[in-house]
Amino acid sequence: MPTHYIYLIVAIAAETIGTSALQASQQFTRLWPSVIVVVAYAVSFYLLGLTLKYMPVGIMYAMWSGLGIVFIALIGWLAFRQSLDMPAILGIGLILAGIVIIQLFSDSARH
Repeated sequence: MPTHYIYLIVAIAAETIGTSALQASQQFTRLWPSVIVVVAYAVSFYLLGLTLKYMPVGIMYAMWSGLGIVFIALIGWLAFRQSLDMPAILGIGLILAGIVIIQLFSDSARH
């Protein structure tokens, strides 16, 4: 697997951790979840910067934000008991389909 995909995967994981901690921070009123938010986002943005050496910003951001949305929706559903109705599930499926289409068919994903 190319290094830039590893950077992007870890950036997505860090963003997902940071956003989950944002929920747990209770609007930055709890110290440790708030610290996790700041550190996780710093790691994520640093790795996104490294990824930009190899991928165009639009494609990289579409993958980062799209997969982040999918993972946060799943975490919200599993960990925070937030409901997902059929339109939400359909929308999440379309986001995933867009990412797959970019990866399989777009020449824009390569610098």
